[in-house]
Amino acid sequence: MRSSQRRLLLPLVLVFTAALLAGACSSSTETNTGGGTSDTSAGSGGTVPAGAEIDYASLAAATLNGSGASFPKSFYDEALAEFSGGVAPEVVVNYAGGGSGKGKTDLADQVVQWAGSDSLVKEEDIATFKGGEFLYFPTVAAPITVSYNLDGVTELQLSPDVLASIFQADITNWNDPKIAADNPDATLPDLAITVAHRSDGSGTTSNFTKYLDAAAETWTLGSGDTVEWPGNTQAGNGNNGVAQIITQSAGAVGYVDLSDAKASGLSFASVQNKDGEFVAPTLDGASAALAGAEIKDDLTYNPLNAAGAEAYPITAPTYLLVYVNQPDAAIGNALKGWINYLLTDGQALAADVDFAKLPASLQEKAVAQLDEIKVG
Repeated sequence: MRSSQRRLLLPLVLVFTAALLAGACSSSTETNTGGGTSDTSAGSGGTVPAGAEIDYASLAAATLNGSGASFPKSFYDEALAEFSGGVAPEVVVNYAGGGSGKGKTDLADQVVQWAGSDSLVKEEDIATFKGGEFLYFPTVAAPITVSYNLDGVTELQLSPDVLASIFQADITNWNDPKIAADNPDATLPDLAITVAHRSDGSGTTSNFTKYLDAAAETWTLGSGDTVEWPGNTQAGNGNNGVAQIITQSAGAVGYVDLSDAKASGLSFASVQNKDGEFVAPTLDGASAALAGAEIKDDLTYNPLNAAGAEAYPITAPTYLLVYVNQPDAAIGNALKGWINYLLTDGQALAADVDFAKLPASLQEKAVAQLDEIKVG
């Protein structure tokens, strides 16, 4: 985990300003499944407050255990070290990862106080959440890379249909004419393709397959936290597991978040976007994809296959999920403080670990939504 400079915060009173209250968005169990869209796009302007008025240092002793998506884990690890290490010294925050599916299940069973997920809760699963109504808080976004291991191939371009054909094993060799058509200047080896994917229930899988479902006419495997991959593919646990398969297997290709792909020293392809441009997975490309995404009433949004010449098309959102009703005052106030930190001062840490911070309008709405958490 990369370190960053500790930030000293002056104590502030534990209230939300009228400006925040005026911008609050309603949320309910029904809207958690995807309510109607508002007129606000993620890229629109808006003045974001320096931080909701929370006195972090006065928060009572509490332990906040979280589990879920491995996609944002490096960001949460960085932020929780800052938060528990000095900003709120009485609050211990833990995050175990394990995949979006595990995070949603753990929160539903009240095993954890917060969950990380890159995918939304299915409508039929809402009733399983023992704590009742829950909220989505967007935190950061990042590219999902298409990482590969091809000796001598330093640049690779893949169009949506070719990408889909590779991952459903319709294209099985790197010198296939369809891959060559996307890469007229590359010398592609006569080498079998090894497809690597997630073994766990994964929001990264959900967003990757949703992208293919939207962008590729040839895609037939559907989308979700898990899909039925062809039998000749290989599965790894978490983004790190997929990255390990790619690193160790000549000819391998898989989908890995940018942070883990860079940490593993992987090469990654440029992917053709909706405007026909081949775009590399960068934070600028992710921010361009966020700019046109519509924010729903429950603060979920979809930047996949976004329009725009500079948009990286496999840009994934990620969310922190918590229950609306927090009967334990220490836990509830600590959760509000932790989430507020992620949405304000913590955003400055995002780029350090290869994540794009939230656009101003979405950040402001998420901070305002903290008032919907009922403590005590």
